[in-house]
Amino acid sequence: MAHNDGSQSARTAAPATRIPSAGAQAPATDAPSTDTRALALLARLFPTQASAAAELMNLSAILNLPKGTEFFCSDIHGEYEAFSHTIRNGSGSIRLKIEDVFGDQLSEQEKRALATLIYYPREKACIALAETDDQLAWYETAVTRLVAVAKRAAQKYTRSHVRRALPPDFAYTVEELMTEDGLGVDKRAYQQALVRSAVECGQGVALVEALGLLIQRLAIDQLHILGDIYDRGPAPHTIMDAMASYPNIDIQWGNHDIVWMGASLGQRGCIAHVVRNCARYGNLFILEDAYGINILPLARFAMGAYRDDPCVAFGLKGSPDISDAEAEMCVKIQKAMAIIQFKVEGQLIDQYPDFAMEDRKLLHRINPETGTVVVDGTEYPLVDPLFPTVDWNDPYRLTPEEEAIMQRLEQAFTHCEKLQRHMRFLLDHGSLYKVNNGNLLFHACVPLNEDGSCKTVNVFGEAVSGRALYDCLERHVRNAFFAEDAAERRRGRDLLWYLWLGEGSPLFAKSKMATFELYLVADKEARKEVKNPFYRLLEDEAAIDGIFRDFGLDPRCARIICGHVPVKAKDGEDPVKCGGKVLMIDGGFSKAYQGTTGIAGYTLISNSYGFILAAHEPLVSREAAVAQERDIHSSRRVVERVDERTLVADTDLGAQLKAQVADLKQLLEAYRSGLLKEQA
Repeated sequence: MAHNDGSQSARTAAPATRIPSAGAQAPATDAPSTDTRALALLARLFPTQASAAAELMNLSAILNLPKGTEFFCSDIHGEYEAFSHTIRNGSGSIRLKIEDVFGDQLSEQEKRALATLIYYPREKACIALAETDDQLAWYETAVTRLVAVAKRAAQKYTRSHVRRALPPDFAYTVEELMTEDGLGVDKRAYQQALVRSAVECGQGVALVEALGLLIQRLAIDQLHILGDIYDRGPAPHTIMDAMASYPNIDIQWGNHDIVWMGASLGQRGCIAHVVRNCARYGNLFILEDAYGINILPLARFAMGAYRDDPCVAFGLKGSPDISDAEAEMCVKIQKAMAIIQFKVEGQLIDQYPDFAMEDRKLLHRINPETGTVVVDGTEYPLVDPLFPTVDWNDPYRLTPEEEAIMQRLEQAFTHCEKLQRHMRFLLDHGSLYKVNNGNLLFHACVPLNEDGSCKTVNVFGEAVSGRALYDCLERHVRNAFFAEDAAERRRGRDLLWYLWLGEGSPLFAKSKMATFELYLVADKEARKEVKNPFYRLLEDEAAIDGIFRDFGLDPRCARIICGHVPVKAKDGEDPVKCGGKVLMIDGGFSKAYQGTTGIAGYTLISNSYGFILAAHEPLVSREAAVAQERDIHSSRRVVERVDERTLVADTDLGAQLKAQVADLKQLLEAYRSGLLKEQA
C-alpha cells in the first residue's frame, strides 16, 4: 500500500489485503497464518506506528476532499485539432475558473487572452511578446494571472496530487509561486525574482507553458474515451501520441479502434478495411507518413489493374485537400481494396460459420452478364458493373497480384513499431467496458432482443449474453495478442474482425455492415442497416434496468454512458435518454457527421456538483484559436445536480481508500498489541 494522494489513477489499484484485528482467534498452528503474513507484508511499507498513523491520517483526510473531475468523450475519429482544443479548455471549464478568479477585474478581451494563453501557452506567449515593448512587465502580469487560475484549479486536490501534475523542469519554481499568498512584501519580491530569473535565463516562455499545462491537467482529473479514435479524420496517430502523455486515462474500444488492432496483427479483413477507408477519405498519408507503411506497390497495382476503369462508385468522402492525381490514385486504391476486402471477408465467413454472416457474401450473387446482384432475395442493378480482378468461377480467390499485395501489407502492419506501440497503449489502457462510480461505460450497446432481454451470441461455441458476452469477447481480444497457443491467437485475431462488423458485436450493434451495398447498389432499401433493439429500447426503463442488474449495478442510481450512434441534435434529438439513465455523447467530432448532428461533438463532465453535458460548435482552426483568440463555443447543460457535494469517500476510489484505512488501523493494533514489532 503505497502513499496515496487521492488521484483518480488510484482507482485501478487493488485494495490492500484485508487483515483481521489482533483480537481475532488465531488458527492453532505453529506456522504463520495467511493473514499474519499479509500483515507482515504491509508492515514493510509502514514499519513504525508513526508511519502507519501518518498514512492513515492522510487517507482519512483525502476521503473528505471533493471528487476529481471526470471528462467523457467519444467518437473522435481522427479530429485531433478539435479534440485537443476541447481537452485544453476543459470543455469550457477553464474559462469558468477565470471568471471565478477575476470576475470584473479583467475585461472580456483580457479574459480571452488569458484563456488562450492557458490553452496554447507557448504559441500565445510568443505572439504577445512580439507585440510588447516591456517583456518583463508582460511576464510578471501573465505569470501572476496564471498562478491565480492554477491555485483555483488546485483547490480540491492535495499538495501531493498537484505536485505530481507539475512539469518536472519547473516543479520547484511553480510550487513556490503557488504557495505565495501575496500578502508579504518580502514574499512578493521573492516571487518577482523567480519570474525575473526565469526570463533572464531564457526560460520565460517555458515557465508560462508549465503553468498553462498545469492548469489543463488540473481541470481534468480522469479522461474517459468511449471509443472510435481511428478512421475518417486525418490525425488519429497524433491523438494517440497526445493520449500517451495524459496521466489518467481509460479507453473503451470502439469498432473503429478494434479494426486497427486487428490490422496491427495482420488480420486481412481488418487490413483491407483500414487501407480502403484511408483511401476513401483521402488519408493515405496516415499509413505512409504516420506509420511508414509503403503503399507504392498497392498504388502501382491499382493504377494498372483499374487503369481503364472509371471507378464510378468509389468517389472520395468529404473534401480532402489533395491534388487531382492523388485523388485519382485514392479512388483506384479504394476500389482495389474494396474488392480485396469482399474476397477475404468471403473466405473468413466460410472459415467461421458460427459468425452467421453468409448473407454478407455477395460477389457470387453478382450476374456479370446483366450487371445485377441479388441482396436478401431481391435483384438490384449495380452502380459499377466492372470487376476486372474477379474470376466468376471462383469469385473469392485473390489473384496472384492481390495475394502479393496482401502479403506485403501484412508484413508492413505487423512490423510497424509505431503502430504496435499505439495498439499496445490501447490494450494497456483500454477494455470493452468499464464500471466506474456507478457508471457503465461502453462504446455502442449491450445487444438486446426485441423483448429487452440480453441477446445470446455464439462465441466459438460458447453461448453468452450481457456482461458475460463482454467478458468473453475481451478474453479473446487479449488472447489475440498474448495467448501462447497459436490457434487461440488466430481465433482471437479473427474475432477482432467480427467485432468490427458482426451482428452480435456489442461494438457494431447493427444487422449488417452494408459496405458492398453502399458502394454498388443505389436502392436505399438494400443499404439499410437495422440497429440492435437496444436503440429502440433506450426509453424503456425496464430494459435499461435489466442491463444494470446484469452488470451488478443499482438501477436506482446507475447510468449508461456510450457513443457510436450520432445524436441528431439539429433535429431536436436529446442525448439524454430514459430520464437520465442513458447518456449518448456522440455529437459529431468527425466532420463527416456534423451535417447529421448539427454540432461538432459532445463532451460530458462529472464533477463534485453533478453532470454537465457540453455541446460544441466547430473549431475554425488551431491558428485562429491562437492568433484570433477564437475559442470553441460550447453550450453547457446541467444533466444532474447533487444535493450534497460528492466527496472522494462517495466514489470507487473512496471504497478502496476506506479498505486501506481499515487495514492500517489493524496494523496499528498489531503494533500496539505486540503481534508485530516496529522496525527502526
